[in-house]
Amino acid sequence: MSSALMYLLFMAAGFLIGGAIALWKINRFLSGVLAALAVFCGVGAVLRLMEVV
Repeated sequence: MSSALMYLLFMAAGFLIGGAIALWKINRFLSGVLAALAVFCGVGAVLRLMEVV
């Protein structure tokens, strides 16, 4: 279950950063929110990978 959560977090981070890049010219605030969520997902996935959490 832990590895599935890690893969899900990495995939979510990828989709969120892609959405942030796509929204950059339309709405910079929402793009920043999506980028921040992508960072949180990425950090969570790395911590899950290192088995800290």
